[in-house]
Amino acid sequence: MRRESAVPRAPATAERASSRKLGQLGRIWRFVKPYRLRVAGAGCAVAVAAGTVLGLGFGLRKLVDEGFASGNADLLDEAIWVLFGVVLLLAAASYTRFYLVSWVGERVVADIRRAVFDQVIRLSPAYYEVTRTGEILSRLTTDTSVLQMVVGTSVSIALRNAIMLVGGTVLLAVTSARLTGLVFLVVPLVLVPILVFGRRVRRLSRASQDRVADVGSYVDEALGAIRTVQAFGHEPVDRQRFAARVEEAFTTAVRRIGARALLTAVVIALVFGAVSLILWKGGHDVLAGEISGGELSAFVFYAIVVAGAAGALSEVIGDLQRAAGATERLMELLETEPDIAAPADPKPLPVPARGAARFENVVFKYPSRPDRSALDGFDLEVRPGEKLAIVGPSGAGKTTVFQLLLRFYDPAEGRITLDGVDLRDADPADLRARIGLVPQEPVIFSGDAWENIRYGKPEASDQEVRNAAQAAAALEFLERLPEGLDTFLGERGVRLSGGQRQRVAIARAILRDPAVLLLDEATSALDAESERAVQQALDRLMAGRTTLVIAHRLATVLKADRIVVMDQGRIVASGTHGELIQADGLYARLAALQFDQAHDMAAAPAG
Repeated sequence: MRRESAVPRAPATAERASSRKLGQLGRIWRFVKPYRLRVAGAGCAVAVAAGTVLGLGFGLRKLVDEGFASGNADLLDEAIWVLFGVVLLLAAASYTRFYLVSWVGERVVADIRRAVFDQVIRLSPAYYEVTRTGEILSRLTTDTSVLQMVVGTSVSIALRNAIMLVGGTVLLAVTSARLTGLVFLVVPLVLVPILVFGRRVRRLSRASQDRVADVGSYVDEALGAIRTVQAFGHEPVDRQRFAARVEEAFTTAVRRIGARALLTAVVIALVFGAVSLILWKGGHDVLAGEISGGELSAFVFYAIVVAGAAGALSEVIGDLQRAAGATERLMELLETEPDIAAPADPKPLPVPARGAARFENVVFKYPSRPDRSALDGFDLEVRPGEKLAIVGPSGAGKTTVFQLLLRFYDPAEGRITLDGVDLRDADPADLRARIGLVPQEPVIFSGDAWENIRYGKPEASDQEVRNAAQAAAALEFLERLPEGLDTFLGERGVRLSGGQRQRVAIARAILRDPAVLLLDEATSALDAESERAVQQALDRLMAGRTTLVIAHRLATVLKADRIVVMDQGRIVASGTHGELIQADGLYARLAALQFDQAHDMAAAPAG
């Protein structure tokens, strides 16, 4: 587990400026645009619903002045039927608004989630060296959920209340210009807290989302290494650290809630205080005969509508500000350009593939370790069909050779070619289609064996999968599972042993039938009997194709056509096993250590 002081914060999170404008929400228009007809329908429904509410004021004015004042019972009877009609219209408009807006909200968020996943899966490994997985998961889940709430609910509420606020204000002026002037004296008192507290709510909303990302990141890391956590008895420390992150997220959320609650309370107090003042002044005007009782009733109705709309907007604006922060985070991710991408006009790799690889004076530093060269002036030519072993002490740069050949990174200097084509000029997908990888730590996905073996060749038939499993000495144990090859292997293949996971990974590479095979100590996790069977399968697989083998156990490289010895990012020796032993250099010392140790272990009495 990581040390407390070493918790990295992604640059995209740590140094971002807070969103300053609700205009950030406009950046999701490209996702809304395909559904603009439904949006227009929802807008019409909102307008009808808001207009219906505002129209009630006219009916109220007429009812008071012509019905109650004159004692006209027929008008009262007519009014109730009109009211029923208005209620039905309002209900239909509200249904249409809710359905269409909710549909658009769900659809847009689904599209955004797909776009975000499509983006993160194409970003190069360099991006994930400096960005936490939990940060990405937070954006993909929490931030999109915030947008779903806003697009599917808050936007329509804001639009409806904005229409009622504007329409109600106009009708206030039509009903009584003098009382409306009194209303506008209060408007600045309402706007000031919205602007002041709104900016604080927006800033705290962004901070709250970042703290939630911290929580998710820590959970992801702890659960991903649960065996290590428990093996070292680290649970109390992790509980304490996780609790600290949860409390930090809670404290930030409480500050946001407090600012938003204060904003709402201040706005409601000011708005309804103004309504009370207007009602008092209007009452005096009715007594003085300057306006009718119906006009005062309508004015008070519109004032309440305007006040309610203003109060609702003050609440919704908090959601909109949270959504603005979420939008900014998502758009930052969507607009991140991958370091590794296909050129505009990729150069095709020759067909058929030969498997000739070449490194020419390559210099490379990992983004997370910019002060240290992983490869420094590295030159290597691999001939078609050659079986090349790469050996050297830990940190010599062996795995980096594989990473660059797969074009997970580009070198800072020099170039790498496959079949004479510079990797930077080729489409990475075409390049990787010619390479098969068996890593030292095999990756097993939480599906069945069919899916895992077929991973590099989805179109393979069941018989081809079985043949690959048989060649990797995996078919026998897979068929013994409760449901055979249909058995769910568990997250990260937890239902398999280390050796079994390795054989599934080898079967995956065998099925891919690549031109270049990369083996990172592919038999290290196997027992002696399985290693013999798998080594025979690998010998058949390696025949006639270029193979690069990273070897930590030198006994696995004795059959190599050539061995290159690496140290500190350079090749320090090259030759066969016998030639390197005679040279009495680094390889000879490594061989002496390993073979002497094996001899000592064999000679030691059983304990």
